[in-house]
Amino acid sequence: MEILLESFQQLTPSHIFMLLIGFLLIYLAIAKQYEPTLLLPMGFGVILVNIPLSGAISQLSEGSVVQGILDLLFNAGIATELFPLLIFIGIGAMIDFGPLLERPSMLFLGAAAQFGIFFTLILSLCCGFSLQEAASIGIIGAADGPTSIFVASQLSPSLLGPISVAAYSYMALVPLIQPMAIKWVTTKKERCIHMTYTSTPVSRKAKLLFPIVVTLVSGFIAPHSIPLIGFLMFGNLLRESGVVNRLSETAQNELVNIVTILLGLSIASTMKADTFLTPSTILIIGMGLIAFIFDTIGGVLFVKVINLFRKEKINPMVGAAGISAFPMSARTIQKLAKEEDPHNFILMQAVGANVAGQVASVIAGGLILALLL
Repeated sequence: MEILLESFQQLTPSHIFMLLIGFLLIYLAIAKQYEPTLLLPMGFGVILVNIPLSGAISQLSEGSVVQGILDLLFNAGIATELFPLLIFIGIGAMIDFGPLLERPSMLFLGAAAQFGIFFTLILSLCCGFSLQEAASIGIIGAADGPTSIFVASQLSPSLLGPISVAAYSYMALVPLIQPMAIKWVTTKKERCIHMTYTSTPVSRKAKLLFPIVVTLVSGFIAPHSIPLIGFLMFGNLLRESGVVNRLSETAQNELVNIVTILLGLSIASTMKADTFLTPSTILIIGMGLIAFIFDTIGGVLFVKVINLFRKEKINPMVGAAGISAFPMSARTIQKLAKEEDPHNFILMQAVGANVAGQVASVIAGGLILALLL
């Protein structure tokens, strides 16, 4: 009987708090549908690792360590960066870069919306984090979970838990965060700016060359970005080639679904009560929010500066779509535009900026690795 009660006897308030966090993540995934594909397995994983003496994580037994399945998955899929890179193949296969190719200038909006990464990096340094830790925290502003995990796993593996939670939680909260940040730095008149949209056909040759050219250019500028940008563009090449439809569909569906499940459970292995509940965790999650807010503000302010020199104005909200949270950010911007003016339609411009942000965030992650590794 004593053996059966051993787990209960080792239960602490910290364990209970983490179990509640697991329940909260599951609630947000099911009831609010916030990034459910990742928050659901992550939330359940948090429960698995915070039951005292859980066999899902490594435990000391009779003088030897018995490796738990979640730690095994972490070492095989996260520590090696395998899971994030496999997800990038699927993301690349899902994205249509046509809106970006129609208006290549949108790349500047994508670049501007990465401002939060570098602002938060500097802020983290001021808070006492090391340069590697500060860069890992700043990359939360990439608004791209796999990029955040990939960079953090190389620079600061010990911070991977809170960084992953912050990255995916704030991605899910984009519809709440971005409207608030946009309204801080724009007027109603600016948010009501109408934009004309004319579709420009993009040749098949351009769509085929795009992933190859981007990989070559990015690779020579920042060789450390090749795993990130290369896997993303390989997935896109599968999509655009038109000759491997089964591979493209598998990458978009089966591959992404399986790896997302394993990724969520693996990340949870870093969310043990004794290592996760620290003051630095709270600080990191707060810094992640700052990164997302300043990404949005950076994109908006960049468009406002451009508008000083343009006769035909750009709606500043399009700049906010330059973050990598695709396609959620573009939808959020269009919804806000419609709330301000029911006849305003800027979705296609926002999609172009959003796709540009996907590329820019990956390049930003590669540049940080190139500078610090």
